[in-house]
Amino acid sequence: MKKASLMTLGFILLLSAAFYSFASSGMKTVSTEIQWNTFEEAIALKASYPEKKLLVNVFTDWCRWCKVMDDKTFADPKVAAYINTHYLPVKFNAEQKAAIEFKGKNYQYMQSGKRGMHQLAYELMDRSASFPSIVLLDEQLQDLSLLKGYKSPEGLISELKQFN
Repeated sequence: MKKASLMTLGFILLLSAAFYSFASSGMKTVSTEIQWNTFEEAIALKASYPEKKLLVNVFTDWCRWCKVMDDKTFADPKVAAYINTHYLPVKFNAEQKAAIEFKGKNYQYMQSGKRGMHQLAYELMDRSASFPSIVLLDEQLQDLSLLKGYKSPEGLISELKQFN
């Protein structure tokens, strides 16, 4: 009886070790949350992922539809998996104050009345102020497309598939 128990325990330990080895072997899984980057982080990551495009989610803190997209669209596991697989995602507050250097040019925050806008956000959105906006940059960081307004999870995936 003891021999059978020891064999069973040994078998369980062997299976546990095999499972632990498999689970920690670096198997890549796609996250169910979007792995957002700052603009600067995404540009730095671009060297490691030359085949990926940039997806820039341009938002403001006061934009109601930006919050709805965060809660509904970007929180959808299918959207997150698709974006994480095909893009370097950037979350970019159009009212951020920090300067950004991009393509050899220094972009600043521009004050205008009570509010203002970051020059890079303004340029990426084709010199408009429409929130939310999703800016797609190709593999060479050139303008690819500007998607304005709220997008449902299915609608966003459908539009993004046109560019992959």
